[in-house]
Amino acid sequence: MPNSPLISRHIIPIALKLLYASLRISVTPRQIQLPDHGAIITFWHGNMITGWLLAKTLFPKKQTVAVVSMSEDGNILAKTLEQLGFSLIRGSSSKGGDEVKFAMQQALQNGNIVVLTPDGPRGPANQFKFGTLRLASENRYPLIFADISHTNPWKLKSWDQFEIPKPFSKTTVTIHLVDLPEFKSEEELQSYTKQLSIKLSHA
Repeated sequence: MPNSPLISRHIIPIALKLLYASLRISVTPRQIQLPDHGAIITFWHGNMITGWLLAKTLFPKKQTVAVVSMSEDGNILAKTLEQLGFSLIRGSSSKGGDEVKFAMQQALQNGNIVVLTPDGPRGPANQFKFGTLRLASENRYPLIFADISHTNPWKLKSWDQFEIPKPFSKTTVTIHLVDLPEFKSEEELQSYTKQLSIKLSHA
């Protein structure tokens, strides 16, 4: 995909807004109570077309901060999300992990909403990364997972089975507020991460 500023800064944001506005979205539960500090909102990489704008609409009074990889596709996504009103944290668990963790902590301490795809940017599909759960658990940050289901979407033959919802289609969103335990060891964290990933993949 060519990294054209015209496409990523103007055409894609407009197209996403129009598509999202056309969707018949139902969210359960409709309201979520959060403490004064921030929260982490997650959704699978394959559902990001709906997920990013959904995150902004769930908490419209909060600043949303997107965690986006440093890849070429990440550059396009970053420019798009900037136009949609997101602040950015660039990096991933494999590149710039410590810097990303620090930036996320700063954003959350300031009461912002940090938004990310826990199986991105390369997968495995529908599998949380350990770092996201470790950060949320150690600091007691609320972790929200949005299970997004589109009626008969277009699906790409990609690692994440990327979904493009058809205009005006029915979209069902189930919000899971994950109550993370305190992990006493790395083995506990890894076991819990695998179990949670399986649970939310079949939610």
